Amino acid sequence: MNYTNPIILSDYSDPDCIRVGDCYYMVASSFNHLPGVPVLKSINLVDWKIIGYVFDKLPFERFNNVCHGYGAWAPSLRYHNGKFYVFIPFPDEGIYVSECTDIEKGNWSELWPIYEGAGYEDPCPIWLNDKCYVVMGFVKSRIGFNSVLGIFEITPDCKKRLTDYKIIFDGHNTQPTIEGPKFYKHGDYIYILAPAGSVKSGWQTALRSKNIYGPYEEKIVMLTNDSKINGPHQGALIDLEDGSYAFIHFVDMYEYGRVVFLEPVKWINDWPIIGDIKDELLGGSPVKNHEYLINKESDYKIPVSDNFKSDSLSLMWQTPANKVNNWYSLDNGLRLNCFYHDEISNNSLNMCPNLFLTKIFYYSFSVNTKVELSLNNDNDEAGLCYMGIEYSYISVKRINGINHLIISKGKFNENDIVIYDSIYDNENIIFNLKYIKPNKYYLGVNNKYFKYEFTALAGRWIGGKYGIFAKGSKNSDGYATFKYFKVREKYEKQ
Repeated sequence: MNYTNPIILSDYSDPDCIRVGDCYYMVASSFNHLPGVPVLKSINLVDWKIIGYVFDKLPFERFNNVCHGYGAWAPSLRYHNGKFYVFIPFPDEGIYVSECTDIEKGNWSELWPIYEGAGYEDPCPIWLNDKCYVVMGFVKSRIGFNSVLGIFEITPDCKKRLTDYKIIFDGHNTQPTIEGPKFYKHGDYIYILAPAGSVKSGWQTALRSKNIYGPYEEKIVMLTNDSKINGPHQGALIDLEDGSYAFIHFVDMYEYGRVVFLEPVKWINDWPIIGDIKDELLGGSPVKNHEYLINKESDYKIPVSDNFKSDSLSLMWQTPANKVNNWYSLDNGLRLNCFYHDEISNNSLNMCPNLFLTKIFYYSFSVNTKVELSLNNDNDEAGLCYMGIEYSYISVKRINGINHLIISKGKFNENDIVIYDSIYDNENIIFNLKYIKPNKYYLGVNNKYFKYEFTALAGRWIGGKYGIFAKGSKNSDGYATFKYFKVREKYEKQ
């Protein structure tokens, strides 16, 4: 039984993964999207399901508005003395921690700060001899430097920082832009695995030492080589039940996002060489196909469609800012109220906080969503969108007491532009989107597509997303009820 990379063709950036018993748990970045820091589970490292998120909202007031690219960056996940810990960097606020005893139930604690301040990223703890140390990288745009790794000590319960950081590795000469460090203990050595170079053209580096503060030896353990798989980036070294190891990491695939790859690992001369190894003296390269590393069948899947029949919102949905309760309700469909935020978000959809978005999951696909419209006031609007640095959407908007079918396009920091407008006099509608690889998508209504072609772009540090929305003017009582949201792999004529 073979798997094909990527194992998750979806934007689960900066994955970190651990084994507890015979189960594997993974967390990933969520940036400004809420709920934040997804938690996934697998029994074979290939098939995954979402079991929850670490937090429902960000505790910083500015995330009541849309802050593209900010928020929860690369987290790390660890299990120690019966507790799960997630260390989460917020590049402008500091490093925060959450804990739980039952990751399946997701009873995560409120976040608490362990190192406040701007410019810290990618923290990862390790417990050694009744002490706990945290390694981290640095964000040049916030703190003025990068390409080095630092370490600080905290109490073993992760409640209090004991020391300021100390630089333990300088990568300027050999490992430029080193970041995303992860601590491990294997045999006689302490290891740090970290990507260097750059996101799209970098490599994986291993550092090792018998002393937590170094000095550290270094070796490149995976790079692109002749694989044509760009920049194997940040990830996690995972010990398997049989004593072997695996490595999960991301690869930037532009509009698809930072998708997840799984690699075999072979220990050679006390170095974890990752992927396809053609020369034992050199690093490996990412594999395209490989035999399952854990021979277990699984029916785990990440949801991509929604019939809105549950009494709670599906885990597939995120919003680009902290949710407000009166944005939506579930009753015979997902009712989105025509919520007013401010004039900026009314004129530019990418600044609208009440978008319900989900990740791209297939190379080519179609999206269909049926909506019952109850647009009661001028400027009430509901529709289907594709969001990236540049984006477009199809909607019905009430103008001067009449509903109009509209196609709009926009880009970050600019007002949206209407490119199609016609009167629409039906209270029901099916919005359509189709994406045809490579990189063209189309919008339609009632299963008929318009001739307009759009190019799909990634967002800020994330892949493109698509989803649904309703918005309006102040004191609007309008709404739209979405009856289903169906995503099909590859485009099929309706």
